[in-house]
Amino acid sequence: MNPRSHRIAFTIYEQMLITSVTLPVEMLRAGEAFARRHLGHEFIPLKLAWLSETGGPVNSSMGIPFSAHTSYAALSEFDYIIVPSIWRNPRPVLRKNTSLVSNAAMAWRAGATLIGVGTGVCFLAESGILDGHSATTHWHYAEQFKRSYPLVALRPDYFITQSERLYTVASLNALADVVVHLIGQFYGREAAHHVQQNFSHEVRKPYEEQRYLEGAVDRHSDEQIASIQFWLRNNCADEITFPEIAAQFGMSYRTFNRRFKAATGQTAANYLQTVRVRQVTELLASTNLSIQEIALACGFSSQGQLTRVFKSAMNQTPSQYRQVVRKKLFS
Repeated sequence: MNPRSHRIAFTIYEQMLITSVTLPVEMLRAGEAFARRHLGHEFIPLKLAWLSETGGPVNSSMGIPFSAHTSYAALSEFDYIIVPSIWRNPRPVLRKNTSLVSNAAMAWRAGATLIGVGTGVCFLAESGILDGHSATTHWHYAEQFKRSYPLVALRPDYFITQSERLYTVASLNALADVVVHLIGQFYGREAAHHVQQNFSHEVRKPYEEQRYLEGAVDRHSDEQIASIQFWLRNNCADEITFPEIAAQFGMSYRTFNRRFKAATGQTAANYLQTVRVRQVTELLASTNLSIQEIALACGFSSQGQLTRVFKSAMNQTPSQYRQVVRKKLFS
């Protein structure tokens, strides 16, 4: 394989949820196409491959055949490995694909990043590499997962967990969020925004805002600042003055600024602006409100102010964003 490539393997087996393979492939290729046009000599292509237990084709439960490039024995040759979700009870699939368990663990120890989807997370847990790490899975299987893998720190209230090079996601939409995050790592923020806009129906919200990141500073321990963040998210449409908020939560303005920055890594003003822009993107995609109406509904003083802030954050105007999103949704 070309060493200058992002090498991504998809493990395939009968009873897999097909969209947990096809959706990330489409998104990754969209990000790659954008990067090819915009990055010039810095562009690094993707190398995608499908791997099965024997290296032979797999007939999915939906009757759609998948051809494999090679067997699970080659997993250590890849940088990223996506393990799809499984229809219904995962136990029979685990028994039929025993080499995936050992080879996935070997690849992880060799430096690969593993992404388990839904009940596909069971393959990672079965290998023991999730022991002592946080994980999530499909809600319907959570109790059985706890019984089967008591050494894994199950976080069923999170759609995404990240611990070292182990990602787990609870749903297909959460997988889409992680794929946007990976595209940002591969090709930068503009490529990630491009894919997020074109797959807006699949992507719920930024990966960073919903993951459980083990040991991360953005899952901070300052409960008072966390309460302020919650308050800001629920009152972002109001006119907000931070000295008043500091007083409301019983601290000086100077202490408020210092603790907010220490806990979140950004100023309160930047955090509030991010919250408002995210709300704007949701209204642009899901409503027929005018730009002026959206501006006022999200805490901006005018359409002009919204447009300036939005263009700075998203590299396009609200009207352009809505046009792209609507074209995707209704095409």
